[in-house]
Amino acid sequence: MARDAGADGRDVFSVSRLNETARQLLESELGNVWVEGEVSNLARPASGHVYFSLKDAGAQVRCAMFRTRNRAVGFEARDGMKVVAYGRVSLYTPRGDYQLIVEALEAAGEGLLRLRFEQLKRKLFDEGLFDAALKRPLPRWPRAIGVVTSASGAAVRDIITVLRRRCPALPVIVYPTSVQGEGAAAEIAAAIATANRRAECDVLIVGRGGGSLEDLWSFNEEIVARAIHDSTIPVVSAVGHEVDFTIADLVADLRAATPSAAAELVSPDMLEIEARLQRARQRLVQTMAQSLKRQGRELEQLSRRLISPRRRLELHFQRLDELLARLPNALTTQLALKRSQLRALSARVASHSPRARVAAHQGQLEHARHRLTAAMRRVLEQRDARLSRCERVLRALGPGATLERGYAIVTDAQGKVLRDAREVEVGTTLTTRLARGRFAAEVLRRELAEDDDTPPSQS
Repeated sequence: MARDAGADGRDVFSVSRLNETARQLLESELGNVWVEGEVSNLARPASGHVYFSLKDAGAQVRCAMFRTRNRAVGFEARDGMKVVAYGRVSLYTPRGDYQLIVEALEAAGEGLLRLRFEQLKRKLFDEGLFDAALKRPLPRWPRAIGVVTSASGAAVRDIITVLRRRCPALPVIVYPTSVQGEGAAAEIAAAIATANRRAECDVLIVGRGGGSLEDLWSFNEEIVARAIHDSTIPVVSAVGHEVDFTIADLVADLRAATPSAAAELVSPDMLEIEARLQRARQRLVQTMAQSLKRQGRELEQLSRRLISPRRRLELHFQRLDELLARLPNALTTQLALKRSQLRALSARVASHSPRARVAAHQGQLEHARHRLTAAMRRVLEQRDARLSRCERVLRALGPGATLERGYAIVTDAQGKVLRDAREVEVGTTLTTRLARGRFAAEVLRRELAEDDDTPPSQS
Protein backbone atom coordinates (compact mmCIF):
# COMPACT_ATOMS: atom_id res chain seq x y z
CA MET A 1 0.00 0.00 0.00
CA ALA A 2 1.35 3.35 -0.98
CA ARG A 3 2.26 5.75 1.76
CA ASP A 4 1.58 9.47 1.73
CA ALA A 5 4.86 11.37 2.32
CA GLY A 6 4.60 14.72 4.10
CA ALA A 7 6.45 17.94 3.14
CA ASP A 8 9.17 17.05 5.59
CA GLY A 9 9.38 13.46 4.30
CA ARG A 10 7.53 11.87 7.23
CA ASP A 11 5.33 8.77 6.64
CA VAL A 12 1.79 9.98 7.42
CA PHE A 13 -1.09 7.44 7.71
CA SER A 14 -4.65 8.24 6.85
CA VAL A 15 -7.27 7.00 9.30
CA SER A 16 -8.55 4.37 6.85
CA ARG A 17 -5.03 3.22 6.14
CA LEU A 18 -4.20 3.02 9.81
CA ASN A 19 -7.28 0.94 10.62
CA GLU A 20 -6.73 -1.36 7.66
CA THR A 21 -3.07 -1.86 8.62
CA ALA A 22 -4.07 -2.64 12.21
CA ARG A 23 -6.68 -5.14 10.97
CA GLN A 24 -4.14 -6.95 8.82
CA LEU A 25 -1.63 -7.09 11.66
CA LEU A 26 -4.19 -8.47 14.11
CA GLU A 27 -5.47 -11.15 11.75
CA SER A 28 -2.00 -12.22 10.60
CA GLU A 29 -0.29 -12.19 13.98
CA LEU A 30 -2.93 -13.62 16.30
CA GLY A 31 -5.03 -15.73 13.95
CA ASN A 32 -7.80 -17.81 15.56
CA VAL A 33 -8.01 -17.90 19.36
CA TRP A 34 -10.22 -19.28 22.15
CA VAL A 35 -11.62 -16.64 24.50
CA GLU A 36 -13.62 -17.29 27.69
CA GLY A 37 -15.88 -14.64 29.19
CA GLU A 38 -19.34 -13.53 30.16
CA VAL A 39 -21.86 -12.47 27.51
CA SER A 40 -23.16 -8.89 27.74
CA ASN A 41 -24.84 -6.32 25.50
CA LEU A 42 -26.31 -9.10 23.34
CA ALA A 43 -28.09 -7.90 20.20
CA ARG A 44 -29.94 -9.91 17.56
CA PRO A 45 -30.89 -7.73 14.54
CA ALA A 46 -33.27 -8.95 11.84
CA SER A 47 -30.32 -9.93 9.64
CA GLY A 48 -29.75 -13.04 11.80
CA HIS A 49 -26.26 -11.94 12.89
CA VAL A 50 -25.46 -11.76 16.62
CA TYR A 51 -23.44 -8.97 18.27
CA PHE A 52 -22.29 -9.03 21.89
CA SER A 53 -19.39 -8.39 24.23
CA LEU A 54 -17.28 -10.82 26.20
CA LYS A 55 -16.10 -9.51 29.53
CA ASP A 56 -14.29 -10.56 32.65
CA ALA A 57 -13.45 -8.68 35.83
CA GLY A 58 -10.90 -6.38 34.13
CA ALA A 59 -11.81 -5.93 30.44
CA GLN A 60 -14.20 -6.63 27.60
CA VAL A 61 -14.02 -7.23 23.85
CA ARG A 62 -16.65 -6.75 21.16
CA CYS A 63 -17.74 -9.87 19.26
CA ALA A 64 -19.63 -10.50 16.03
CA MET A 65 -21.06 -13.88 14.99
CA PHE A 66 -22.56 -13.94 11.52
CA ARG A 67 -25.74 -15.76 10.59
CA THR A 68 -24.12 -18.81 8.97
CA ARG A 69 -22.10 -19.49 12.16
CA ASN A 70 -24.97 -18.63 14.50
CA ARG A 71 -27.15 -21.40 13.03
CA ALA A 72 -24.59 -24.04 14.08
CA VAL A 73 -24.75 -23.09 17.78
CA GLY A 74 -26.80 -25.64 19.72
CA PHE A 75 -28.10 -23.16 22.33
CA GLU A 76 -29.30 -19.58 22.59
CA ALA A 77 -26.78 -17.28 24.20
CA ARG A 78 -28.07 -14.87 26.85
CA ASP A 79 -26.65 -11.95 28.80
CA GLY A 80 -24.79 -13.17 31.85
CA MET A 81 -24.01 -16.61 30.37
CA LYS A 82 -20.41 -17.73 30.62
CA VAL A 83 -19.16 -19.00 27.26
CA VAL A 84 -16.00 -19.96 25.37
CA ALA A 85 -15.77 -18.34 21.91
CA TYR A 86 -13.51 -19.43 19.05
CA GLY A 87 -12.69 -17.00 16.26
CA ARG A 88 -10.24 -14.62 14.65
CA VAL A 89 -9.16 -11.28 16.08
CA SER A 90 -9.99 -8.44 13.72
CA LEU A 91 -10.80 -4.75 13.56
CA TYR A 92 -13.95 -3.08 12.21
CA THR A 93 -12.20 -0.42 10.07
CA PRO A 94 -15.14 2.03 9.65
CA ARG A 95 -15.14 2.69 13.42
CA GLY A 96 -11.75 1.41 14.41
CA ASP A 97 -13.37 -1.10 16.80
CA TYR A 98 -11.22 -4.01 17.88
CA GLN A 99 -13.40 -7.18 17.79
CA LEU A 100 -13.51 -10.96 17.71
CA ILE A 101 -15.19 -12.59 14.69
CA VAL A 102 -16.77 -15.65 16.37
CA GLU A 103 -16.88 -18.87 14.41
CA ALA A 104 -17.92 -21.25 17.26
CA LEU A 105 -19.51 -20.74 20.65
CA GLU A 106 -19.75 -23.11 23.61
CA ALA A 107 -21.28 -22.74 27.06
CA ALA A 108 -18.76 -22.78 29.90
CA GLY A 109 -18.93 -23.60 33.60
CA GLU A 110 -22.41 -23.25 35.13
CA GLY A 111 -23.72 -21.99 31.83
CA LEU A 112 -22.80 -25.33 30.24
CA LEU A 113 -24.56 -27.16 33.03
CA ARG A 114 -27.69 -25.10 32.57
CA LEU A 115 -27.56 -25.79 28.84
CA ARG A 116 -27.30 -29.54 29.52
CA PHE A 117 -30.15 -29.19 32.01
CA GLU A 118 -32.41 -27.58 29.39
CA GLN A 119 -31.48 -30.11 26.72
CA LEU A 120 -32.21 -33.11 28.97
CA LYS A 121 -35.38 -31.46 30.25
CA ARG A 122 -36.63 -31.00 26.69
CA LYS A 123 -35.73 -34.60 25.76
CA LEU A 124 -37.48 -36.18 28.75
CA PHE A 125 -40.48 -33.91 28.32
CA ASP A 126 -40.85 -35.06 24.71
CA GLU A 127 -40.71 -38.69 25.93
CA GLY A 128 -43.52 -38.02 28.41
CA LEU A 129 -41.57 -38.64 31.64
CA PHE A 130 -43.05 -35.46 33.18
CA ASP A 131 -46.65 -36.37 32.33
CA ALA A 132 -48.99 -35.59 35.23
CA ALA A 133 -50.96 -38.77 34.47
CA LEU A 134 -47.93 -40.82 35.61
CA LYS A 135 -47.81 -39.22 39.06
CA ARG A 136 -48.88 -41.66 41.77
CA PRO A 137 -50.48 -40.69 45.09
CA LEU A 138 -48.48 -41.23 48.26
CA PRO A 139 -49.69 -43.93 50.67
CA ARG A 140 -51.69 -42.47 53.54
CA TRP A 141 -50.45 -45.01 56.10
CA PRO A 142 -47.01 -46.26 54.95
CA ARG A 143 -45.51 -49.31 56.64
CA ALA A 144 -41.93 -48.01 56.21
CA ILE A 145 -40.17 -44.99 54.70
CA GLY A 146 -37.16 -45.41 52.39
CA VAL A 147 -34.52 -42.68 52.08
CA VAL A 148 -31.98 -42.55 49.24
CA THR A 149 -29.29 -40.06 50.28
CA SER A 150 -25.88 -39.75 51.90
CA ALA A 151 -25.70 -41.61 55.22
CA SER A 152 -23.53 -38.83 56.71
CA GLY A 153 -25.28 -35.78 55.29
CA ALA A 154 -27.51 -33.26 57.01
CA ALA A 155 -30.50 -34.35 54.87
CA VAL A 156 -30.81 -37.79 56.44
CA ARG A 157 -30.56 -36.31 59.94
CA ASP A 158 -33.30 -33.76 59.16
CA ILE A 159 -35.56 -36.49 57.73
CA ILE A 160 -35.11 -38.82 60.71
CA THR A 161 -35.67 -35.96 63.18
CA VAL A 162 -38.98 -35.02 61.55
CA LEU A 163 -40.13 -38.65 61.31
CA ARG A 164 -39.34 -39.33 64.98
CA ARG A 165 -41.31 -36.27 65.97
CA ARG A 166 -44.32 -37.01 63.80
CA CYS A 167 -44.48 -40.81 63.93
CA PRO A 168 -41.85 -42.44 66.19
CA ALA A 169 -43.01 -46.02 65.45
CA LEU A 170 -42.64 -45.69 61.68
CA PRO A 171 -39.57 -47.63 60.41
CA VAL A 172 -37.02 -45.70 58.34
CA ILE A 173 -34.75 -47.58 55.90
CA VAL A 174 -31.73 -45.63 54.56
CA TYR A 175 -30.19 -46.68 51.23
CA PRO A 176 -26.82 -44.86 51.48
CA THR A 177 -25.26 -43.38 48.38
CA SER A 178 -22.98 -40.59 47.23
CA VAL A 179 -24.92 -37.47 46.27
CA GLN A 180 -22.23 -35.54 44.37
CA GLY A 181 -19.06 -36.13 42.48
CA GLU A 182 -17.90 -38.71 39.98
CA GLY A 183 -20.20 -41.76 39.80
CA ALA A 184 -22.77 -40.34 42.24
CA ALA A 185 -25.60 -40.47 39.67
CA ALA A 186 -25.02 -44.18 39.02
CA GLU A 187 -24.99 -44.87 42.79
CA ILE A 188 -28.29 -43.00 43.27
CA ALA A 189 -29.93 -44.95 40.43
CA ALA A 190 -28.60 -48.23 41.87
CA ALA A 191 -29.95 -47.37 45.34
CA ILE A 192 -33.42 -46.67 43.88
CA ALA A 193 -33.31 -50.01 42.05
CA THR A 194 -32.24 -51.77 45.27
CA ALA A 195 -35.17 -50.29 47.18
CA ASN A 196 -37.59 -51.51 44.50
CA ARG A 197 -36.02 -54.97 44.44
CA ARG A 198 -36.24 -55.39 48.22
CA ALA A 199 -39.78 -53.93 48.44
CA GLU A 200 -39.24 -53.01 52.09
CA CYS A 201 -40.91 -49.59 52.03
CA ASP A 202 -44.05 -47.98 50.61
CA VAL A 203 -42.55 -44.60 49.63
CA LEU A 204 -39.05 -43.31 48.78
CA ILE A 205 -37.47 -39.95 49.60
CA VAL A 206 -34.66 -39.21 47.12
CA GLY A 207 -32.56 -36.13 47.78
CA ARG A 208 -29.85 -34.24 49.59
CA GLY A 209 -29.14 -30.88 51.20
CA GLY A 210 -28.54 -27.62 49.38
CA GLY A 211 -25.53 -26.60 47.31
CA SER A 212 -24.43 -25.09 44.04
CA LEU A 213 -25.63 -26.25 40.64
CA GLU A 214 -22.50 -28.38 40.35
CA ASP A 215 -23.15 -29.92 43.78
CA LEU A 216 -26.73 -30.85 42.84
CA TRP A 217 -25.84 -32.00 39.34
CA SER A 218 -26.12 -35.75 40.07
CA PHE A 219 -29.89 -35.25 40.37
CA ASN A 220 -29.92 -33.73 36.86
CA GLU A 221 -28.43 -36.83 35.23
CA GLU A 222 -30.55 -38.92 32.86
CA ILE A 223 -29.75 -42.19 34.67
CA VAL A 224 -31.30 -40.85 37.90
CA ALA A 225 -34.36 -39.50 36.06
CA ARG A 226 -35.02 -42.87 34.42
CA ALA A 227 -34.49 -44.76 37.69
CA ILE A 228 -37.15 -42.58 39.36
CA HIS A 229 -39.47 -43.05 36.39
CA ASP A 230 -39.02 -46.86 36.47
CA SER A 231 -39.58 -47.10 40.24
CA THR A 232 -42.67 -49.03 41.27
CA ILE A 233 -42.50 -47.29 44.67
CA PRO A 234 -43.81 -43.68 44.75
CA VAL A 235 -40.88 -41.25 44.88
CA VAL A 236 -40.69 -37.87 46.63
CA SER A 237 -37.86 -35.68 45.36
CA ALA A 238 -36.21 -33.50 48.04
CA VAL A 239 -33.10 -31.92 46.50
CA GLY A 240 -31.54 -28.82 48.00
CA HIS A 241 -33.55 -25.88 49.24
CA GLU A 242 -36.84 -24.42 48.07
CA VAL A 243 -35.18 -22.36 45.30
CA ASP A 244 -33.29 -25.34 43.87
CA PHE A 245 -34.91 -27.26 41.02
CA THR A 246 -33.66 -30.44 39.33
CA ILE A 247 -34.70 -32.96 36.70
CA ALA A 248 -35.42 -35.42 39.53
CA ASP A 249 -38.09 -33.00 40.83
CA LEU A 250 -39.86 -33.08 37.45
CA VAL A 251 -39.86 -36.89 37.15
CA ALA A 252 -40.75 -37.70 40.77
CA ASP A 253 -44.33 -38.32 41.86
CA LEU A 254 -44.08 -35.36 44.24
CA ARG A 255 -41.51 -32.59 44.85
CA ALA A 256 -40.71 -31.39 48.36
CA ALA A 257 -39.06 -28.04 48.96
CA THR A 258 -36.57 -29.55 51.43
CA PRO A 259 -35.75 -32.97 52.91
CA SER A 260 -37.58 -31.99 56.12
CA ALA A 261 -40.66 -31.06 54.08
CA ALA A 262 -40.46 -34.44 52.34
CA ALA A 263 -40.50 -36.22 55.71
CA GLU A 264 -43.64 -34.31 56.70
CA LEU A 265 -45.32 -35.16 53.39
CA VAL A 266 -44.77 -38.93 53.63
CA SER A 267 -45.50 -39.47 57.34
CA PRO A 268 -48.71 -39.24 59.34
CA ASP A 269 -48.62 -36.86 62.33
CA MET A 270 -49.27 -39.00 65.42
CA LEU A 271 -50.04 -35.95 67.57
CA GLU A 272 -52.69 -34.84 65.10
CA ILE A 273 -54.01 -38.41 64.88
CA GLU A 274 -54.23 -38.64 68.67
CA ALA A 275 -56.08 -35.33 68.79
CA ARG A 276 -58.49 -36.52 66.11
CA LEU A 277 -59.04 -39.80 67.98
CA GLN A 278 -59.71 -37.87 71.18
CA ARG A 279 -62.28 -35.70 69.41
CA ALA A 280 -63.84 -38.81 67.86
CA ARG A 281 -63.98 -40.51 71.29
CA GLN A 282 -65.74 -37.50 72.77
CA ARG A 283 -68.26 -37.45 69.92
CA LEU A 284 -68.81 -41.21 70.38
CA VAL A 285 -69.41 -40.85 74.13
CA GLN A 286 -71.90 -38.03 73.54
CA THR A 287 -73.67 -40.00 70.82
CA MET A 288 -73.89 -43.11 73.01
CA ALA A 289 -75.26 -41.10 75.95
CA GLN A 290 -77.93 -39.52 73.75
CA SER A 291 -78.80 -42.91 72.28
CA LEU A 292 -79.15 -44.50 75.72
CA LYS A 293 -81.41 -41.67 76.90
CA ARG A 294 -83.60 -42.01 73.82
CA GLN A 295 -83.85 -45.79 74.17
CA GLY A 296 -84.67 -45.40 77.92
CA ARG A 297 -87.59 -43.14 77.07
CA GLU A 298 -88.82 -45.57 74.43
CA LEU A 299 -88.56 -48.47 76.91
CA GLU A 300 -90.57 -46.54 79.46
CA GLN A 301 -93.31 -45.83 76.93
CA LEU A 302 -93.40 -49.49 75.87
CA SER A 303 -93.63 -50.60 79.50
CA ARG A 304 -96.70 -48.48 79.96
CA ARG A 305 -98.34 -50.00 76.91
CA LEU A 306 -97.42 -53.58 77.83
CA ILE A 307 -100.37 -56.02 78.44
CA SER A 308 -99.86 -59.05 80.67
CA PRO A 309 -99.66 -62.43 78.87
CA ARG A 310 -102.72 -63.78 80.82
CA ARG A 311 -104.88 -60.87 79.72
CA ARG A 312 -103.70 -61.29 76.12
CA LEU A 313 -104.55 -65.04 76.24
CA GLU A 314 -108.01 -64.31 77.59
CA LEU A 315 -108.66 -61.91 74.75
CA HIS A 316 -107.50 -64.53 72.25
CA PHE A 317 -109.71 -67.22 73.85
CA GLN A 318 -112.75 -64.96 73.62
CA ARG A 319 -111.99 -64.12 70.01
CA LEU A 320 -111.61 -67.85 69.27
CA ASP A 321 -115.00 -68.67 70.79
CA GLU A 322 -116.65 -66.01 68.63
CA LEU A 323 -115.04 -67.39 65.51
CA LEU A 324 -116.06 -70.99 66.37
CA ALA A 325 -119.65 -69.87 66.86
CA ARG A 326 -119.69 -68.11 63.49
CA LEU A 327 -118.00 -70.99 61.69
CA PRO A 328 -121.07 -73.27 60.98
CA ASN A 329 -123.14 -70.39 59.57
CA ALA A 330 -120.23 -69.26 57.51
CA LEU A 331 -119.68 -72.77 56.12
CA THR A 332 -123.39 -73.17 55.28
CA THR A 333 -123.49 -69.81 53.55
CA GLN A 334 -120.32 -70.50 51.67
CA LEU A 335 -121.55 -73.95 50.59
CA ALA A 336 -124.87 -72.56 49.32
CA LEU A 337 -123.01 -69.90 47.40
CA LYS A 338 -120.72 -72.45 45.79
CA ARG A 339 -123.69 -74.66 44.83
CA SER A 340 -125.46 -71.73 43.20
CA GLN A 341 -122.29 -70.90 41.28
CA LEU A 342 -121.95 -74.55 40.24
CA ARG A 343 -125.55 -74.65 38.86
CA ALA A 344 -124.93 -71.44 36.91
CA LEU A 345 -121.74 -72.85 35.47
CA SER A 346 -123.47 -76.15 34.59
CA ALA A 347 -126.21 -74.27 32.72
CA ARG A 348 -123.61 -72.29 30.80
CA VAL A 349 -121.72 -75.47 29.97
CA ALA A 350 -124.91 -77.16 28.77
CA SER A 351 -125.76 -74.20 26.57
CA HIS A 352 -122.37 -74.44 24.99
CA SER A 353 -122.40 -78.26 24.69
CA PRO A 354 -121.02 -79.50 21.35
CA ARG A 355 -123.46 -82.45 21.09
CA ALA A 356 -126.16 -80.56 19.18
CA ARG A 357 -123.60 -79.09 16.83
CA VAL A 358 -122.05 -82.53 16.31
CA ALA A 359 -125.47 -84.06 15.48
CA ALA A 360 -126.22 -81.27 12.99
CA HIS A 361 -122.84 -81.71 11.37
CA GLN A 362 -123.32 -85.48 11.18
CA GLY A 363 -126.57 -84.98 9.19
CA GLN A 364 -124.82 -82.56 6.87
CA LEU A 365 -121.95 -85.01 6.48
CA GLU A 366 -124.33 -87.93 5.58
CA HIS A 367 -126.16 -85.79 3.02
CA ALA A 368 -122.83 -84.70 1.49
CA ARG A 369 -121.68 -88.35 1.38
CA HIS A 370 -124.83 -89.40 -0.57
CA ARG A 371 -124.38 -86.51 -2.99
CA LEU A 372 -120.71 -87.36 -3.48
CA THR A 373 -121.52 -91.04 -4.17
CA ALA A 374 -124.17 -90.13 -6.75
CA ALA A 375 -121.88 -87.62 -8.42
CA MET A 376 -119.05 -90.12 -8.63
CA ARG A 377 -121.41 -92.74 -10.06
CA ARG A 378 -122.59 -90.32 -12.78
CA VAL A 379 -119.02 -89.35 -13.62
CA LEU A 380 -118.02 -93.03 -13.92
CA GLU A 381 -120.98 -93.81 -16.13
CA GLN A 382 -120.17 -90.84 -18.38
CA ARG A 383 -116.53 -91.87 -18.58
CA ASP A 384 -117.48 -95.51 -19.32
CA ALA A 385 -119.78 -94.45 -22.18
CA ARG A 386 -117.11 -92.18 -23.58
CA LEU A 387 -114.59 -95.01 -23.38
CA SER A 388 -116.96 -97.36 -25.28
CA ARG A 389 -117.40 -94.80 -28.02
CA CYS A 390 -113.67 -94.32 -28.35
CA GLU A 391 -113.18 -98.07 -28.48
CA ARG A 392 -115.71 -98.43 -31.32
CA VAL A 393 -114.06 -95.61 -33.25
CA LEU A 394 -110.65 -97.13 -32.78
CA ARG A 395 -111.88 -100.53 -33.87
CA ALA A 396 -113.48 -99.00 -36.99
CA LEU A 397 -110.34 -97.04 -37.87
CA GLY A 398 -107.81 -99.68 -36.82
CA PRO A 399 -106.00 -102.06 -39.20
CA GLY A 400 -107.95 -105.05 -37.87
CA ALA A 401 -111.22 -103.69 -39.29
CA THR A 402 -109.56 -103.03 -42.62
CA LEU A 403 -108.26 -106.57 -42.74
CA GLU A 404 -111.76 -107.88 -41.95
CA ARG A 405 -112.99 -106.13 -45.06
CA GLY A 406 -110.62 -108.29 -47.20
CA TYR A 407 -107.50 -106.19 -47.24
CA ALA A 408 -104.02 -107.50 -46.44
CA ILE A 409 -100.75 -106.00 -45.20
CA VAL A 410 -97.64 -107.01 -47.22
CA THR A 411 -94.14 -106.58 -45.74
CA ASP A 412 -90.69 -107.42 -47.06
CA ALA A 413 -88.01 -109.43 -45.30
CA GLN A 414 -87.09 -106.39 -43.15
CA GLY A 415 -90.71 -105.97 -42.03
CA LYS A 416 -91.25 -102.83 -44.10
CA VAL A 417 -94.87 -102.32 -45.19
CA LEU A 418 -95.09 -102.24 -48.98
CA ARG A 419 -97.32 -99.72 -50.74
CA ASP A 420 -95.82 -99.60 -54.23
CA ALA A 421 -95.09 -102.49 -56.66
CA ARG A 422 -91.88 -100.79 -57.69
CA GLU A 423 -90.49 -101.52 -54.27
CA VAL A 424 -90.72 -105.29 -54.99
CA GLU A 425 -88.14 -107.28 -56.84
CA VAL A 426 -89.15 -110.49 -58.72
CA GLY A 427 -88.06 -113.58 -56.82
CA THR A 428 -88.17 -112.01 -53.32
CA THR A 429 -90.24 -113.52 -50.57
CA LEU A 430 -92.91 -111.30 -48.99
CA THR A 431 -95.06 -111.80 -45.89
CA THR A 432 -98.80 -111.22 -46.19
CA ARG A 433 -100.92 -110.56 -43.07
CA LEU A 434 -104.68 -111.26 -43.25
CA ALA A 435 -107.47 -110.65 -40.78
CA ARG A 436 -106.69 -114.07 -39.35
CA GLY A 437 -103.18 -115.39 -39.84
CA ARG A 438 -100.38 -114.66 -42.32
CA PHE A 439 -98.42 -116.47 -45.05
CA ALA A 440 -95.22 -116.06 -47.17
CA ALA A 441 -95.29 -115.78 -51.00
CA GLU A 442 -92.64 -115.51 -53.68
CA VAL A 443 -92.97 -112.72 -56.27
CA LEU A 444 -93.21 -114.18 -59.72
CA ARG A 445 -93.88 -110.92 -61.54
CA ARG A 446 -94.91 -107.37 -60.85
CA GLU A 447 -97.24 -105.03 -62.72
CA LEU A 448 -97.18 -101.26 -62.54
CA ALA A 449 -100.18 -99.09 -63.07
CA GLU A 450 -100.16 -97.40 -66.44
CA ASP A 451 -100.82 -93.94 -65.02
CA ASP A 452 -98.46 -94.37 -62.04
CA ASP A 453 -95.24 -92.50 -62.77
CA THR A 454 -94.66 -91.28 -59.21
CA PRO A 455 -91.46 -92.46 -57.58
CA PRO A 456 -91.72 -95.21 -55.05
CA SER A 457 -92.32 -94.17 -51.38
CA GLN A 458 -89.28 -93.96 -49.09
CA SER A 459 -91.23 -94.72 -45.93
